[in-house]
Amino acid sequence: MGLYFKYLLILFKSQMQYRTSFWLLSIGQFFIPFSIFAGLYFLFERFGQIKGWDFFEVALCFAVIHMAFSLSECFARGFDTFSSLIIKGDFDRVLVRPRSTFLQVLGSKFEFTRIGRLLQSVLVLLWALGNLPIEWSLLKAATLLFMVTSGVLIFTGIYMLAATMCFWTVQGLEIANIFTDGGREMAQYPLNIYQKWVARIFTYVIPFGTVNYLPLLFILGKTEGNEVLYMLTPVAGSLFILPCFFIWQFGVRHYRSTGS
Repeated sequence: MGLYFKYLLILFKSQMQYRTSFWLLSIGQFFIPFSIFAGLYFLFERFGQIKGWDFFEVALCFAVIHMAFSLSECFARGFDTFSSLIIKGDFDRVLVRPRSTFLQVLGSKFEFTRIGRLLQSVLVLLWALGNLPIEWSLLKAATLLFMVTSGVLIFTGIYMLAATMCFWTVQGLEIANIFTDGGREMAQYPLNIYQKWVARIFTYVIPFGTVNYLPLLFILGKTEGNEVLYMLTPVAGSLFILPCFFIWQFGVRHYRSTGS
């Protein structure tokens, strides 16, 4: 972790060499999601609710998934841009260093301008929580934290899978965006508003349902049955990153050097 934080500090200093550019990009990231959130607001302004979900309940769902996405974009950006290492042959240098390839790729790039998107999500979260009659407890507060953490790990896992494909395809495939950008767009609403087969895919294959929908039922007091199971679903969703890590290791072992 000491090496990871050194990567973090070095890249932060490099990005702050152009402070005006950094702050302008951060401000842009702050306002970009507002267009999406505005569409959400006007949707509920017109129809009132969707399948029993009101605006502030969905706004909470929106905030959690966008917080997770912005954090993963910031701290897992190295895997998202991994194809450039393969194309330039720079991954060969990673392999000869006496440190984990996972750590080196993870620390190769950070996108600190995503702080703007994160701030917007935090404001939406606070607005939603201030307008929801939630009876807070330590378990519910911990569940909310687990939801964001689980989302970060799931998005990171998807980035790792997309990066692993580069060992055979050289360049990342756009199909990965179905599960990153597309997953974010779908998971900003409770999954029960979709067809059952869609909800099952995004619960049992790509477990976004464990980030917002199932634990959200626990926080809002809408559970049926054992509440503990709903509370622990983010922990189960976090395990998604483990097979992603093993697939990454498989890809590394089968990488063929560029010879550079």
